[in-house]
Amino acid sequence: MLSKRIAFSFSFLMLVAALLATSTALAQSTATLQGTVTDSKGAVVPNATVLVRNRNTSSERTTQTDNDGNYQFAALPVGVYTIEVRLQGFKTQVADQVTVEVAKTVIQNFQMDVGAITEQVLVSSDVPIIETATTSVGTVINQRTVQEIPLNGRHFVDLGLLIPGSVTPPQNGFLTAPLRGQGSFAFNTAGNREDTVNFMINGVNLNDMVQNQITFQPSINTVQEFKADNSTFSAEYGRNSGAIVNIATRSGVNDYHGEFFEFLRNEALDARNFFDARKPPFKRNQFGFNLGGPVSFPHFGEGGPGLAYNGKNRTFFFFSYEGLRQRQGLTLTSNVLTDAQRASVSGAGEHGAGLVGRRRIDSDPGAVPLHGFVDRHSGHAAPQARRRAARATRTGAHGRHYCGGTAEGEASAARADGVRERQHLESRAPARVLCHHRPMAGLPRVQPPYR
Repeated sequence: MLSKRIAFSFSFLMLVAALLATSTALAQSTATLQGTVTDSKGAVVPNATVLVRNRNTSSERTTQTDNDGNYQFAALPVGVYTIEVRLQGFKTQVADQVTVEVAKTVIQNFQMDVGAITEQVLVSSDVPIIETATTSVGTVINQRTVQEIPLNGRHFVDLGLLIPGSVTPPQNGFLTAPLRGQGSFAFNTAGNREDTVNFMINGVNLNDMVQNQITFQPSINTVQEFKADNSTFSAEYGRNSGAIVNIATRSGVNDYHGEFFEFLRNEALDARNFFDARKPPFKRNQFGFNLGGPVSFPHFGEGGPGLAYNGKNRTFFFFSYEGLRQRQGLTLTSNVLTDAQRASVSGAGEHGAGLVGRRRIDSDPGAVPLHGFVDRHSGHAAPQARRRAARATRTGAHGRHYCGGTAEGEASAARADGVRERQHLESRAPARVLCHHRPMAGLPRVQPPYR
């Protein structure tokens, strides 16, 4: 039974690892590497073998130059690469430490020298000041900036203020007002509204389809780097009119790496607000850990290698956890009435300008309540109450309304006091009154047309 459980667990872990590896390969915020190979006289060199190797994972890809001496590697994961160019009759050209950033097109040209293929020439890789491969205008926030700049709340969207063309959003912005544990949902850049920004993580759209805001912010420990294209981006982006933000997450490498972290903020480190008599309590703890490396499974049973599967140079994982605990007190301010204001309010109530409470005129248990208004001085129903009662009587012809007495008395009072009642209503506030509708004996109850 134990061996069956171990075999099932091993199969399940292998399936999870395969799914993770597949999802990483199919949905990656990648970059493009291209260039031209020429000889010492400037003539193009076709059919040269170009090899690119990731220095962290040792993954390799190979291609050949075309008839014009050009080569291209599309959909390269973000990282640092080594490029080798080989051709019989020429020295091997090696470009070390070529940094490939997310959503960028990196150009690396080579000039071949005549010599033995076993000889190597180290080529320096210089980052161009102006990007000539594309027309897009954007900025890359690299891993060092993401990981080392202190952020209040640890939300990577706050780094959008480092992008040229970005402005500090208003505090009452539609999507820029920060929320507890979530931060801002967008940023303003290149004169666009915050709800025009399109966020993508590893090539997958991250925007909410209703308000067009970022659905969640990944932990800043999982973000390797991101790029924001402000304008004139290529045709592959067409969902939004504003900026395009490509986020590349971290991946495991051939060596195991991990870290534990704890970020603390409390009222002892904050200044007192001007409107606070004393500093309200505030404690924020952000803690977690992350771990990454090759996927390896031990070998069970006697004999054989120590590892049943060694994922070095092949399969990698990266796991991250972050927790938030926050306790915060808020200071609420409100206006207090002065003694003169209180006296004026009390005096107005004593002279009859106050509201009259709800009052039951007919307490028949079988009646259906109708709401109207009554004048506090005359005691008669207001015109609005009489109009409602008349509509109810026409709708249910078998009923009789009671509002301050009998239906006949109410109608007589309305005719006699109509003018005086309107005068009172113009100068005094009406009050709610509860009227009733009582069906005659032997006839069905009629529901009034309103509540």
